[in-house]
Amino acid sequence: MEQAPPDPERQLQPAPLEPLGSPDAGLGAAVGKEAEGAGEESSGVDTMTHNNFWLKKIEISVSEAEKRTGRNAMNMQETYTAYLIETRSVEHTDGQSVLTDSLWRRYSEFELLRSYLLVYYPHIVVPPLPEKRAEFVWHKLSADNMDPDFVERRRIGLENFLLRIASHPILCRDKIFYLFLTQEGNWKETVNETGFQLKADSRLKALNATFRVKNPDKRFTDLKHYSDELQSVISHLLRVRARVADRLYGVYKVHGNYGRVFRHSWSLFLFLISWSYKILERPLWFFSSSSRSKSEWSAIEKEMGDGLQSAGHHMDVYASSIDDILEDEEHYADQLKEYLFYAEALRAVCRKHELMQYDLEMAAQDLASKKQQCEELVTGTVRTFSLKGMTTKLFGQETPEQREARIKVLEEQINEGEQQLKSKNLEGREFVKNAWADIERFKEQKNRDLKEALISYAVMQISMCKKGIQVWTNAKECFSKM
Repeated sequence: MEQAPPDPERQLQPAPLEPLGSPDAGLGAAVGKEAEGAGEESSGVDTMTHNNFWLKKIEISVSEAEKRTGRNAMNMQETYTAYLIETRSVEHTDGQSVLTDSLWRRYSEFELLRSYLLVYYPHIVVPPLPEKRAEFVWHKLSADNMDPDFVERRRIGLENFLLRIASHPILCRDKIFYLFLTQEGNWKETVNETGFQLKADSRLKALNATFRVKNPDKRFTDLKHYSDELQSVISHLLRVRARVADRLYGVYKVHGNYGRVFRHSWSLFLFLISWSYKILERPLWFFSSSSRSKSEWSAIEKEMGDGLQSAGHHMDVYASSIDDILEDEEHYADQLKEYLFYAEALRAVCRKHELMQYDLEMAAQDLASKKQQCEELVTGTVRTFSLKGMTTKLFGQETPEQREARIKVLEEQINEGEQQLKSKNLEGREFVKNAWADIERFKEQKNRDLKEALISYAVMQISMCKKGIQVWTNAKECFSKM
C-alpha cells in the first residue's frame, strides 16, 4: 500500500529545544558543522580561521576617518571617506606587543563584508551597518554624508559593527572577516572567489516564497511581525526625538536673549547718559550736583549693572550648552538606529526560512505527483485529467515494454525525490535550530543594550535639567546681590 507523501510543515518543525545554560550554548555544537559547511561551499576557499580564539586576543578600533578623492569603476572622479581600522594584540611577550596592524577601508567594503556574511550565515542575525546617509535629523543637523559630525558618528557605528561581529560566537571565526582586518590588498578578490554572489537568493524568489508558502512556521511569522513593529516603534521614537530636539534648541537659544538684555541694560543706560551730556553740552558735575537723589540712583544702578552682567553670563553659558547636549543625544539616537536596522536583519532570517519551507513543499509536491504517476501506470487507471492520458486515448495504449521503462524511470526519480526531501527536511531542521538559538542570543543582547541606552538617556536628561536649575540658581544669587 502506497504511503501518503510526508507533511512538509511537520517535517520542518524541530523537536522542542531544551533549556540552554547560556545564550550561546545552543550554538556550540553547530559551530564545527558550520565551519565544515562553509569550507565545502566556498569553492576551495576555507572561510573559517583555524584559531577559534584569535579575535578574543586582539582589540579592534576604527580610529580615524579621512576624506579622499579617486576614480570609481566607471573611471569617474569621486570623493569618498576612508576609515582606518587598527588591530592590536592584548597579549604581550617581554613587554612587546605581538601583533599590531592597521589598514584603510571604504564604506563599500564594509557593505561587501556584510553581504558575504548574509549569504554564508543565513541563520544568523547579522549586525547592521550604520546609515550611509543621515535619517531622522533635526533642522540644525546636516544631512550631508560628508559632514564631519556625521562622518564621526558613522566611524563610531562602523567600529561597533566590527565589534559586534568579533563578539559573535560564529561570525568571529570567519576567515573573510579575519582578512578584512588584516589584508588590505586583494581582499575584494578573495571575497569574490568564495562565489557568494551566486549563492545569494534573488528578491523575486524570496517574494514568491512569501506569498506561495502554504505552511509557514508560526514562530517565524510572529518574528516577522515583531520586527515590523520594532521598526515602526523605533522610527516613531526617533521622529519624536527629532521634533523635541528642534524645539529644545530654540528654547535654549532664546535664553541667550536674556543674556543680551541683562548684559546690555547697564551699557545702554551709560550710553544714554553720555549722549545726554553731548546734546545738552553740560558738564558732568552739573548732573552729579543737581540733586542727591540722582546721585544715589546712579550708585544703585551701578550695583544692579554688575549683577545683571553676571546673570547675563550665566544665561549665555546655558544657551550655548545645547550644542553639546544635542551632540550627545545623537549618540543615543544612533544606538536606537542600530536596532531600527536590526529589524531588517531579523526579516532576512525569516525570508530565508520561508524560502527553505517553500522549497520543501515543492519537493514534497513533486514527489507526490511522481508517486501518483507511477501508481497509475502500475494499475492502469488514471485518477486525474492529464495530457498523457488524453494522448493515450487518441493514439492508443503503450506497449508493456514502454510502460515498464517509464515505471523504472519514475521509481528512480521517486528514490531521488525521497532522498532530496529527506535532505531538505534535515537542512530545515538544522536551520530552525541554529536560527532560533541565535535569535534568542540577539533578544538578550537587544534587551540589555536598549535598557542601558534608555537609562543613560534618562540620566542625561536629568543632568541637563539639573544644569538648568543650577543656572537659574546662580542667576538668582546675582539678582539677590543687586
